[in-house]
Amino acid sequence: AAPALFDGISASARAQLPSFKPRELSSMAWSFARAGHEAPALFDAISAASSARLSTYSAQSLANLAWAFAKLGHPSASLFQAVALASVPRLAEFKPQELANLVWAYAKAE
Repeated sequence: AAPALFDGISASARAQLPSFKPRELSSMAWSFARAGHEAPALFDAISAASSARLSTYSAQSLANLAWAFAKLGHPSASLFQAVALASVPRLAEFKPQELANLVWAYAKAE
């Protein structure tokens, strides 16, 4: 699915990640994973940009972020640990599909 387009978006997005909002970061990761397009440098940058501010992410953004990393098999133990820490106190906020996506991501990442 248009590898040159995804590669170009990856490069452009990496340059702009500091200005991305939480939903934009998780949506970028989700979109690449949904398309099955691996972009290790982008995912490393998303992990770095996300980890310190996961407390500001919605339940959906947390679940989508974890799902995307697991779907592409992109290893990021520190991100998964940070998502877990941010999610546990807020699990009541997660909708059933978000809970399912989150638990699937952790099962797949193990």
